[in-house]
Amino acid sequence: MSSATESTPGASLEVEPLSIAGRSFRSRLILGTGKYEDFDTMAAALDASGTEIVTVALRRVNLDELGKGSLIDRIDPARYLLLPNTAGCSTAEEAIRTARLARELGGWEWVKLEVIGDPKTLFPDTQATLAAAKVLVAEGFVVLPYTNDDPIVARRLQDLGCPAVMPLAAPIGSGMGIRNRANLRIILEQATVPVVVDAGVGTASDAAIAMELGADAVLMNTAVAGARDPVRMARAMRLAIEAGWLARRAGRIPRRLYASASSPVDGLLE
Repeated sequence: MSSATESTPGASLEVEPLSIAGRSFRSRLILGTGKYEDFDTMAAALDASGTEIVTVALRRVNLDELGKGSLIDRIDPARYLLLPNTAGCSTAEEAIRTARLARELGGWEWVKLEVIGDPKTLFPDTQATLAAAKVLVAEGFVVLPYTNDDPIVARRLQDLGCPAVMPLAAPIGSGMGIRNRANLRIILEQATVPVVVDAGVGTASDAAIAMELGADAVLMNTAVAGARDPVRMARAMRLAIEAGWLARRAGRIPRRLYASASSPVDGLLE
């Protein structure tokens, strides 16, 4: 759901909250927790980013170690919504089983659904994603599905009851930025739920472009965790998300082939 409504000039200089499944979040940046050098760097980056939703790949976490200094213990539940991720699952059955285990052991109802169809590109298996989403939504999960940039698949996931859709910008961890603006614009145009651009962001300008196109939020991991200075990059991403959101609502000038003078040329002294 692209929140592209135009505001009256100067009505508000603050970024509006993001609303998903009845919950409101001040930040429109979602961060992952993988690939950091250590937990301290991860925690500092989360803080610098201003994020309120944090994804955790369940297959990287030993749920038996909760309360014993595990990764999840470093994520304050009073500050962040933990979004378990079914990363690494290659079938609908695996993803469903992983989500059920997360709810049983951790009580988590929200899940980022990933069903990977190709190990080299990490592109999603769309048919398996749809099948898993249907089951998990019926079981009461809040399902946020990672999908390709296919407008038809995004609409079907929305129709199944997913409260947001997460089309990729580019392959996971590639850092290439948005590769298919046309498809993303169609997804945004037809969506009635929030659209979160997920995967492929490389730097702050990529995040700003996603927001300028009308995305409701951006999810990333490698772009921050893999940066030379993850904490500074997290801060940069925070500012980029805010700048892109504001620029979208400010309304850019039209592109022109030739120059347009900023100052009037009539009445100049001869």
